[in-house]
Amino acid sequence: MEYLLNSIVDFLYNKVTPEFIIFIISMIPILELRGGMIAASLLGVNWKIAMLICILGNIIPIPFILLFVKKIFNLLKKTRFSKLIYKFEQKADNKSKDILKYKKLGLFLFVAIPIPGTGAWTGSMIAALLGFKMKNAIVSILLGIISAAIIMSILSYGVLGFFI
Repeated sequence: MEYLLNSIVDFLYNKVTPEFIIFIISMIPILELRGGMIAASLLGVNWKIAMLICILGNIIPIPFILLFVKKIFNLLKKTRFSKLIYKFEQKADNKSKDILKYKKLGLFLFVAIPIPGTGAWTGSMIAALLGFKMKNAIVSILLGIISAAIIMSILSYGVLGFFI
């Protein structure tokens, strides 16, 4: 994650604004808001502005994932990417057990807790594959993103910011 984050920042630095860099980072799977907040701290972006930008960047892909991931996966299963798609589905299925147990609260917590393998992208894929209602999924994921933004602000600008 660190290598990917540094590569993106290095590539875009002095080409676009720091705010645009963190917006783009927040939209990328794996990095998402968590990477955006760390980059924002390193780039000296005000934490309030960074939170808003990262939340917006992280939420933009979510409706598209919820609406189209099943259709895209079904199409890709008919190509040479079928093994990869089955692997993604298996990974999502493994992570979905706790979400199924707690439904909307489980999805919220899955997105909110900033640990590797969780986040809005994976949470959206799981919600779509499990057949969550769009409204319920979006509300849980948005609240999870906001909570993750608060946690990452504290870590990036408080705890980590102290060491950087």
